[in-house]
Amino acid sequence: MKDGRTHLAHKAEHTVDMDTGAVVSVTLQRADLGDTETVKATLDEARENLHTIAAHPEARRHLEPTREVVLDKGYHSNDTARDLQEDGLRTYISEPRRGRRKWEGKTKERDAVYANRRRIRGAHGKKLLRKRGELTERSFAHCYETGAMRRTHLRYHENILKRLLIHVGAFNLSLIFRRAIGFGTSRGVQERLQKAKKTTGDAFGQGLRAITRTVLAPVRSWHVPNIPTTSTTHPWRSLTDCLQEEAFATGC
Repeated sequence: MKDGRTHLAHKAEHTVDMDTGAVVSVTLQRADLGDTETVKATLDEARENLHTIAAHPEARRHLEPTREVVLDKGYHSNDTARDLQEDGLRTYISEPRRGRRKWEGKTKERDAVYANRRRIRGAHGKKLLRKRGELTERSFAHCYETGAMRRTHLRYHENILKRLLIHVGAFNLSLIFRRAIGFGTSRGVQERLQKAKKTTGDAFGQGLRAITRTVLAPVRSWHVPNIPTTSTTHPWRSLTDCLQEEAFATGC
């Protein structure tokens, strides 16, 4: 670990659709492998999943071929830029500061890196990089922070990957719920029901008060005549008025 401790660690990678925010593929890699060594396997799985979805006629009408890939600076390297360009993809990879480069004997790598640099400096490239930070990091936050998958007691990659697939499936399902009913989690539905209950109660109370005012308005306008009586104490007088007029024996 970064603080010098030794732990068994795994590295999860997500491929996220930039239009919907859905996770297209998730892979679990060894933690001692760099991002540039594992990106190809993750992208290949994403393409395979998209081909599987495209086999359905209804889904094929809403899919478009993968033409662009957006990555953070951890994936930037000469070989990565060259390989993705040879695969027919336009790369938008954040480039770290590396100083002056030497391109002797690396013409393809130079062209790929310069083309990527030109794209990320444009307005479209900056927009995609901002969107990548929003959508990709959101899936990580839901699965590993809220979903508590930063630590796991499972053994072997196969078992951990099964658990990751459940988390990612729930995340994608929440996107469908949010599109269909406006809420992606059960907590959101519960809060909406409580709010609706409170709104209904307030409306019912206001209506009841309005009816009460309407019914009691004629009663309040009634005139009660003064009935003469020989008694020194009026039958309608309150106990407080009587106590104020009659003094106690103690003088209090």
